Amino acid sequence: MSRKWFNLEAQTDDAIFGGNQSAYSSLGLTRTQRLGGFAACYVGGLGISLLGAILLFLGATGAFATLFAVGAILSLVGTGFLIGFKTQLEKMFKPVRVVATVLLFAAIVMTFVSAFVLPAILCIVFVIVQYLAFLWYSLSYIPYARTLVKSWVGMQ
Repeated sequence: MSRKWFNLEAQTDDAIFGGNQSAYSSLGLTRTQRLGGFAACYVGGLGISLLGAILLFLGATGAFATLFAVGAILSLVGTGFLIGFKTQLEKMFKPVRVVATVLLFAAIVMTFVSAFVLPAILCIVFVIVQYLAFLWYSLSYIPYARTLVKSWVGMQ
């Protein structure tokens, strides 16, 4: 794999660590460990979400909602291994993705609420909203990806 593609060693953030050091030097993680952390969080989050989906079909709506939300959050945390956790939080609330971020967190909350208080069908609706918000959030990091998706669905 190309080191230039990931460019992890060049990540600096004077606002977080001061000086010209790597944004990960205080964590003491190598490039391989950071990629492993990302992969573990992403795969673990996917696995937990899939386990939740199985529980949904067994009628355990509350367990489903809990596992699905935890899986989504774990996958989201994985990106922190690539760009730095504080940087991730700052980027989540930039104007280009603040709507997707707020929708994602609102959908996670509403998934819980619908699993325990509202009719179960709403839980499925909020999971779909959560998935779409996570997708829209992720696409905001890829140049012109949102524009391409909008053109595919006829919104541009």
